[in-house]
Order: sequence, then structure tokens, then C-alpha cells
Amino acid sequence: MRLSIFSFFFLFCVCVKATSNDALVVDSDARAIKAIRDIPVVSYANVLERATPSVVAVYTSSMVASRNSAMGVPRGMEDLLRQFGFQVPGGSQGYGDGSSQKSPRQESTGVGSGVIISRDGYIVTNHHVVTSRQGEPVDEIRVRLSDDREYVAELIGSDAKTDVAVLRINAEEELAAVTIANSDLLKVGDIVFAIGNPLEIGLTATQGIVSATGRNSLNILGRGGYENFIQTDASINLGNSGGALIDAWGRLVGINTAIVSGSGGSIGIGFAIPSNMTLRIARNLIDRGEVPRGMLGLFPENLTGDLAAAFGLESTKGALVTEVQNSSPADRAGIEHGDIIIRIDTVEIQSAAQLRLVVSEMQPGSDVVVTLIRNGEEIALPVTLGSLSGLMPMANPSRLEGVRLQSVTDLDRDSEFSLPDSNNGVIVQNVEADSPYVNELIKGMVIAEINGRSVVSPESVEKQLKQGVNTLYVWYSGNWRYLVIRLKD
Repeated sequence: MRLSIFSFFFLFCVCVKATSNDALVVDSDARAIKAIRDIPVVSYANVLERATPSVVAVYTSSMVASRNSAMGVPRGMEDLLRQFGFQVPGGSQGYGDGSSQKSPRQESTGVGSGVIISRDGYIVTNHHVVTSRQGEPVDEIRVRLSDDREYVAELIGSDAKTDVAVLRINAEEELAAVTIANSDLLKVGDIVFAIGNPLEIGLTATQGIVSATGRNSLNILGRGGYENFIQTDASINLGNSGGALIDAWGRLVGINTAIVSGSGGSIGIGFAIPSNMTLRIARNLIDRGEVPRGMLGLFPENLTGDLAAAFGLESTKGALVTEVQNSSPADRAGIEHGDIIIRIDTVEIQSAAQLRLVVSEMQPGSDVVVTLIRNGEEIALPVTLGSLSGLMPMANPSRLEGVRLQSVTDLDRDSEFSLPDSNNGVIVQNVEADSPYVNELIKGMVIAEINGRSVVSPESVEKQLKQGVNTLYVWYSGNWRYLVIRLKD
């Protein structure tokens, strides 16, 4: 990150002790980088020499059903479908040699990177590196160290919602564990290096800066994911998934995860999971085998300029509550739809995505203070968080992912929605911003027919929807019209 005078610097590591033999022990250094004045740094060789031995190459293999398509794509190329570092069908077979059609099953291989975080063999990487496209664990994981030693790795745990996975290898001696920095201290402009195994050419380091922090709502992790990315222009390519993002002192500040690119190559927009989040997830996977997450039990959305003005606010900061689940912690605390949550304890809430993230990182059962604005007044409400893992699904789930439906007959005719004269149909109550149908379905739209058959409830919607193209007869803004949607896989 910001430059430092390496010739006068002695890296001090605080070893975080654990209480059991299997607990995670890491080296951490929470100091902030200080800016250099007038003294240029002409080489970072000593920094990279210190950090590179902590980065490993990760190779995966599984036996999968063959497909009637050209298999044997070179390892790493099909990663374009998942940004990089993902499963590659066909292994090392030749292009279109027909072997995929001769056997019902064949080897699928993948390549990525990882970072050693403890001397006794714990390694962090990405969830998508060690799972198939269907989200299933791969059959075998092998890790290659910087000195070319190879080990079979055990998958300790994996968390799809943050794209973090933990591996462990049994080496003959202590490993070169990375020193972990406090990623909360990162600033835009800090120098960083991305280290990984791009395109399977071997460990490679590229330099850049922190372009932004706290990136969320990118939908990189899909619906339900928790995003809080560091953005960097350090070159990241296929195979860098799970590799290290280090600062100018050689400390880990992030785990490289994704890129934005039209071609699959680096265009200077890469994203990394902050080291603080990575370490928290890793500890939970090692100690508990799962990641506990706090829960309020409400649906938030972002404030637009018009909504902020309608609620008498001068800023769009905060999260607007659109629905509160019955008997949830939020309901018991007195939170209502129409409230604007602006703070959780001392953490200022900027958006709906940040609210989800902040609450999820708190322990279930924690007592917090939710500060909100209601009718122009600031109110502080004490809330005891529930557990996200124990959350019951909201009523009326839909195959239309991210869309909430309600029968028109259950709706008050004096509600906020404009309804047709007929008392039949299903109304779209809300469409989440990351729903695949956000450009097709609109809040307040009434669905009367699907594929020529009447629907009167969310259950009948489920029954009439089919895979592929569906024709909907809908009412919106005083008019009837037909709408075609394709049910997403």
C-alpha cells in the first residue's frame, strides 16, 4: 500500500495464539502503512521475496459426466465462464478428439491459487476454485508450493456466500505463512501486488494500487452473497483466483477473487476479498465447520433520490425497510416498513447491501442498537439478532428468483397498488435489485395468466411456470399487455 523505507524497517509480527492444537494460528501486523516523503523506492524485490513463498498453486480434478461438445479445453481456458480459476471440462485431452463421447464419465480439471495462512498448513483460496459449477466439492485437490513440492490437500470448509474456502496440507516441516494486515486501514492509492498462478505459467507478481474499497452490489457472488471487495488495477488473470493481494510491506490485505472483463483478460479492474473478512470466515470454518451469521429479519432496499425526497431526507444514505418478517428480531424490536436504517451500533449504513453485510458479520444472539429515521425523527431501538442459518423462508417463495408475489385477493383494495377491476391474479410485491427478472417484472404489476392459464396465487404461479419461454398476461399502470420471460436455470 503506501510506500515505506524498507532499509530502515523491521517487520514486527504479533503471533495470535489459539487454545487448541487444530485452531488457526496466524501472524498478524495491524499497523497502518505510512507515506514516504522525498525518498523514492526503486525495488520491491525484498517484499516479494518475503511474500511469494506463502502463495501456492491449486489444482483440482473430478470425474464428471461427458458432454456432446469439444472437450479437452486447455486447463484454465473455460474459467472465462466464472471469471477465472474455475473448473475446466475435459482435462488434458485433445481438442475435439471425440473422447468425450466414448465414455460416460471423464476427468475435469481446474487451476487456481491459494495462500498459506498458518505454519501448520492451513491455506485459504476461493470457494469456486474447489467446487464444481454445480457447487459440489471436487474429487481431489493438490497444492504445489513455491519450491515445487506437491501435496494432496484436505478441504476443511467452504463458504459460497463469501467465496472463501480453507484447505490443509500435511507438510514435513513448518510452512512459510503470510503475515496478515488489517485490511480496514487500506486507502485508495496504497500500493498493492497480486501474486498467483495466472494461466498456469507459475507464480507471478503484478503491481497496482487500491482503486476503491468497500465495493458491493456487484453481483459477483450472486444473490445471497456478501460482497465487500477491494478493487485494484494490479493485473489479475485466469488462475489468479485465491491468490494473494499484498501491500508494500509484504502483508496480506486480500484474496484475489474476480475481474471485470469482456475478454477474460485483465483490463485493470480486479477484486479481492479483504483479509479481515477472509480470516473471520477461515476461523469459523476451522473451528465450527460453518459460518454463523446474524439476522434482523427484514427486506431492505436502497434509497433513490426520489425516495429520499419523499421521506424528507437530504441524502440517499441508509437502507429503506420494505418488509419486516413476522416474529423476526426486527419485528419484536418494533422496526416497521418505511423505516430508514442509518446505523447499526456505531457503524454508519450507506446502502442495503452494507446493512446485510454488517448484520451478517455479527454473532447470532448479539445485542445491537439499530438507529433509524421514522417520520423525520431519529429513533434508536435495541435488537437481539437472530441466526441466519435458522431463518425460515419467507412465505410464498417463487421460482422467479428475487421476486416476491402475493395473491390479489389477499390485498387490501385501498392499498398502494393500482389494481384491475377483476379480483384475480398475483401481484408483484417486490423485485430485488439483483434478480434475473429485474428488467422484466415491476413492483405493482399484476400477473393474470401464465401460458394462457389463469393464476390466482403464488402457488399457481409455480405450477404454471415452465423451463424456458413463458408468456405472461399482465396488468400495469392501467393497461393490459403480454410479456415474455425466460425462466432462468
